[in-house]
Amino acid sequence: MNVTFRQLKVFVCITQEGSITAAAEKLFLTKSAVSMALAELERQLGRKMFDRTNKQLILNEQGRRLLPLADELLDRVDAITQLFEGEDATNGNLRVGSSYTIGNHLLPTLLGDFRKHTGYLHQSLSLSNSTTTCRMLLDFELDLGFIEAKISDKHLVIEPWMTDEMVVVCAPSQAPQADSPFDLEVLEGRNWVLREPGSGTREFFVMEVAAKLEEWTVAFELSSTTAIINSVIAGLGYTMLSRRSVSTAIEDGRLAVVPLKHTMIRQFSLVYNKEKYQSPVFKSFREYAHKWALGRE
Repeated sequence: MNVTFRQLKVFVCITQEGSITAAAEKLFLTKSAVSMALAELERQLGRKMFDRTNKQLILNEQGRRLLPLADELLDRVDAITQLFEGEDATNGNLRVGSSYTIGNHLLPTLLGDFRKHTGYLHQSLSLSNSTTTCRMLLDFELDLGFIEAKISDKHLVIEPWMTDEMVVVCAPSQAPQADSPFDLEVLEGRNWVLREPGSGTREFFVMEVAAKLEEWTVAFELSSTTAIINSVIAGLGYTMLSRRSVSTAIEDGRLAVVPLKHTMIRQFSLVYNKEKYQSPVFKSFREYAHKWALGRE
């Protein structure tokens, strides 16, 4: 058997990109070169890694068994390549994924502080909702993720990271008037401008607010926090967002907080695939992220 790193790299890239064509573009190879590398890998192993259905490649059970091992081997080869490029143990590539709230309001500062602390500059950041971030971790497209939603998956390690206050806001002209916080009943029958399903913010709203109301309506469903804020300012409905996301609009009077007796705190989590090879930079960044969070709670 003579499996090569090139064959494994092609295999991993196909799983991440979803097709031979996309993998060829990513690897700067021809489609025929990618197809030949995959065919040779499957011949060497005596197993098909993908099921072929309507010209699509679908990772099968054999491929799922190979993927974490191939990903680890490629990471180790990269670590060897980077080993003598500097004295710092944090050489190597680090792929970080995040939900939008964390990615917009916390990770830029975290990554900037980590760079200043270590001198390490080779990071990439991918923003999506919590569900997509976890899928990318499972597919080994990311090294670590930061999410808002409650996730349960036997293949993922989920570590508490930071807490976040959620608030209900509306246009000042639509805010109910009272001298003390309201019960949740004040939200009955309201129109809501919400994030899309799969978002941790949407999940929190459904569990903590919607589940306790008899009547509520989705007026708009948007994937952009900025679009949601502008829609609410325009009077299109109420919303629930992280206080971090709406603090500026509250301070300048464009949004009003609906004070509630029900305190709404959610947990942010640091997540990674338990089968993921933990390179020196992976360990360094994970440890730093936890220490960094302790100083901001």
